[in-house]
Amino acid sequence: MKRRNFLKNTVATTAGAMIIPTIVPSSVFGANAPSNKINIGQIGCGRIARSHDMQETLKYDQARMIAVCDLDSNRMADGKKLVESTYSKKYGSDNMVDVKMYGDYREMLLNKDIDAVQISTPDHWHSQPAIEAALAGKDIYIQKPTSLTIAEGRTLSDIVHKTGVILQVGTQQRSSAQFRVAAELVRNGRIGKLHTVKIGLPGDPAGPEAAEMPVPKNLNYDMWLGSTPEVPYTEIGVHPQKGYGRPGWLRLEKYGAGMITGWGQHHYDSAAWGMDTEYTGPISVEAIAQFPKAGLHNVHGDFMVKHEYANDITVYTSGGYTNGIRYEGEDGWIFVSRGSYVASASDPVDLARSAKALDASDPKILQSKIGKDEINLYRSEEHHGDWLNSVKTRKQPCTPIEIGHRACSVCLISHIAMKVPGVLNWDPKAERFLDNDLANSMLSRPQRYPYGTEYVKR
Repeated sequence: MKRRNFLKNTVATTAGAMIIPTIVPSSVFGANAPSNKINIGQIGCGRIARSHDMQETLKYDQARMIAVCDLDSNRMADGKKLVESTYSKKYGSDNMVDVKMYGDYREMLLNKDIDAVQISTPDHWHSQPAIEAALAGKDIYIQKPTSLTIAEGRTLSDIVHKTGVILQVGTQQRSSAQFRVAAELVRNGRIGKLHTVKIGLPGDPAGPEAAEMPVPKNLNYDMWLGSTPEVPYTEIGVHPQKGYGRPGWLRLEKYGAGMITGWGQHHYDSAAWGMDTEYTGPISVEAIAQFPKAGLHNVHGDFMVKHEYANDITVYTSGGYTNGIRYEGEDGWIFVSRGSYVASASDPVDLARSAKALDASDPKILQSKIGKDEINLYRSEEHHGDWLNSVKTRKQPCTPIEIGHRACSVCLISHIAMKVPGVLNWDPKAERFLDNDLANSMLSRPQRYPYGTEYVKR
């Protein structure tokens, strides 16, 4: 039983016999009492944690961040300082919380005071800690992409459903009103029958050569590599040792797939909302892409991907389109983007080109009201707050794991199509390619023992 529930039940069952001291601080029994808080452990204290996940969650009184974990001890100490200084300024006290530090998230998961965790790690360290957190009974907020492979994502979704924990995927566009409005208008036929979706998504540039460097004493590099192969350490292949700029691992295929997963899951998730394909996927995929011929960084550059769906919708994705989503129907089009919003300073958004967050072929389309008897989609005002609310109510959040896994799957099969020529036919139910052994061999990756989802004890 969770600590806050234990305390509440104890008070209720022994009320007749309890003797309450004459002088008790009101906070002990008020809404801000520690027993009413959702105690959170932060896994990963780097760029996206500091600029987005931690900052957003720390705003909420119903949450209390009590622990931080990072494989870089300097970043871990900075994370502790960020939490404690934020609470000090917010509540006017230096004694609100003594944040515990963990160099290994598995030790954090043993802390029974922790109700939930936020996972803001590099992409190759998303699925495994989420699986282990679910098995430990912790609720989860996980950064996208949900997984490094289709196999990992399927395992994570199955375990989350089996354990019954609440998991929110960090595709926060679902909590931006314009993406919901665009999806509702499309789903309710305001542009006629939808036939084409065009998604703007940039590639990444090539990087320089990099010589091997000594591993910093503050970094547990072997565990940072995790399930990926051992490679010599270079600072631009991991993260900056000073500051919190965009880390180099984002441009290395060992740890992710580049922009197709880095931002692709955001846009494919939002597009699926409007296409009514959240729990399925395309039936074919075809792609072309440029890859660097030299240098350390090796994820895709310019590219184009084509997906075809069973409901006769074709989706094109390329950096040649404006960053965002354009729905094209028989009676008009709707374009939606983040506008001026960025989650972190290094977001790849051309604000000049995507400043208008919601546009349409006819302004009257955007003025149309969705009736009570029409399709009204899930409303969330802020993604982290929506997760915290779900933790309390036990109702599914805005982006539950299966929806997240399906959006991530579109990214991953697109990346495979960049490597395997021709049209690849995909079975979204079986989650396998039809008659293509090479493509199917890429649905999972070898994992370096003892790290990896294959070695998690269930």
